[in-house]
Amino acid sequence: MTDEHTPSGRPPATPDPLPIADGRATWRQVREVSRGHRLALLAVVVIGLVSAAIGLVTPYALGRLVDEATAGTADLGTIATVAGLMVAAAALGAAGTGVTVVLAARSYQRMLAELRERLVARAMVLPQHVVERAGTGDLVSRTNDDVTAIADAAPQIIPAFTRAGFTIVATLAGITALDWRYALVPLAALPVWLLTVRWYLRTGPRIYRHERAAMSGRAQQITESVRGYPTIAGFDLSARRQEAVLGASWAVAPHSVRARTVQNMFSSRLNLAEYLGMAGILVVGFLLVGAGASTIGAATTAMLFFYRLFGPINQLLFVVDVLQSALASLHRIVGIITMPGGSRGREPGATEIDGPGARGPENNGERVVAVRVADVTHHYGPGAPPALDDVSLTVDAGRRVAVVGVSGAGKTTLAAVIAGIHEPQAGTVARPERTAVVSQEAHVFVGTLRDNLTLATPDATDEQIRAALDTTGAAGLLDLLPDGLDTFVGGRGLELTAAQAQQVALARIVLADPDLAILDEATAEAGSTHAGLLDRAADAALSGRTGLVIAHRLSQAAECDLVVVMSEGRIVQRGTHEELRDADGPYAEMWAAWSGGRPGA
Repeated sequence: MTDEHTPSGRPPATPDPLPIADGRATWRQVREVSRGHRLALLAVVVIGLVSAAIGLVTPYALGRLVDEATAGTADLGTIATVAGLMVAAAALGAAGTGVTVVLAARSYQRMLAELRERLVARAMVLPQHVVERAGTGDLVSRTNDDVTAIADAAPQIIPAFTRAGFTIVATLAGITALDWRYALVPLAALPVWLLTVRWYLRTGPRIYRHERAAMSGRAQQITESVRGYPTIAGFDLSARRQEAVLGASWAVAPHSVRARTVQNMFSSRLNLAEYLGMAGILVVGFLLVGAGASTIGAATTAMLFFYRLFGPINQLLFVVDVLQSALASLHRIVGIITMPGGSRGREPGATEIDGPGARGPENNGERVVAVRVADVTHHYGPGAPPALDDVSLTVDAGRRVAVVGVSGAGKTTLAAVIAGIHEPQAGTVARPERTAVVSQEAHVFVGTLRDNLTLATPDATDEQIRAALDTTGAAGLLDLLPDGLDTFVGGRGLELTAAQAQQVALARIVLADPDLAILDEATAEAGSTHAGLLDRAADAALSGRTGLVIAHRLSQAAECDLVVVMSEGRIVQRGTHEELRDADGPYAEMWAAWSGGRPGA
């Protein structure tokens, strides 16, 4: 008896993508993560510039060799000297480049790791409905594809900008020193390069944004297919899901083809600038040598200098291509990091942690309240009908309250609002700070059984873990596992059954010892075979603490101190099990259907 159409208790909605940061917000994040790495980045720049300058030795030495050969003064010693200079320059330049790349890679990867940590930290506290409205594939794509894109691009970008920038400046200075007329040739080719970059910056980012968005859609389809495999297999929907995944994959293809086409057009326009420049150097050199204003060696040096510009300029401009792709990913990552709100469930505002008297069942004989919900209204998105409509509920400390109702009544939404997963649009909620939730789908993380049990209590001893398992009737689980608490479970380990996974989740509650435990149909997944076992485990997990039970079976409600009946987002009945069973109303009808008798039976 699920509450709504989705795990969060809300009907499906039109995807609402997560935000994308603008340039200013992205630059602020980059500056923040660069703190502590600036000396290393300075070293990258200095060493990169020096190694680039050393590269000017080779074309200059070759030009001098041509002049000496033309004058007839070159001998074996001259050739040996030139060769030695070239070898030394190549070795020193390569060493400098290697040190630059190593230092850069370390700095960039550390900065990227910090960005990733910020991304994950923020994603973990996003309101659940925000992630679901955007589609989990959007978040998965940003934490995977976008991080990978930046990781692959980072080692190329800054070294290329530092080395290429200095090489271009030094080379132009060298050409000018030979003869200012040689310097006019690269200046004449400059408009072609600038127009090429201008065209690319207008075209490339849009293509890459569409490609990334299509990748997000593909990730969404793949993620849903993996997570929903039991449903897919149960309803024989494999072919339909395959079509959906293929459709999303083919939707990426045209955007990827457009992106590669833009890259090829970018390359061809760069080549045009190179051909024009080389032809210009040949013409200027021919005229200057013919007029006696330059030597053949100087013309050769000018040509080699200009040829040496090809690599840096192309590298710089191709890095613009990589940079655009990386920036598209970086904007998406920073969009998550800079989303407003400090923690899950406290964004728009009216939630009070540690409500009045939330800690204990007694306070000098006076009534102690653990949970207070006052006039709460909540809906999923503008225009959506209210999932909760003016709901008020008080739960005394140490008491158990069952919430029942038909599918779509608002039970799971109420639990999510009380837990702080969703924030109400109106009204207030007070709850203990130490609140824990067990949902219908208990997740088993990849790791040992001990790791799974101590997620919220990493300092728990093995004796405490075994006591928690014994309390929930799950001590026998250790006898079924080959390595006991050290058994590797989860996706790549031993797969636990649904009942065993719920036992683990309930044992976590015992270990965490929260003031308020919310069980959102926590025993529904195991089915009737293990219903009694899990009901007893849930009862033990709630012992001695305030409990809110979204009841899948009315037998669970019968064991609670108070039963709340919901319908269409409102509370329509409340009372003890006996009071509601013996009164006319929806609970009596549900109990009659559940027990197989008549109302009041």
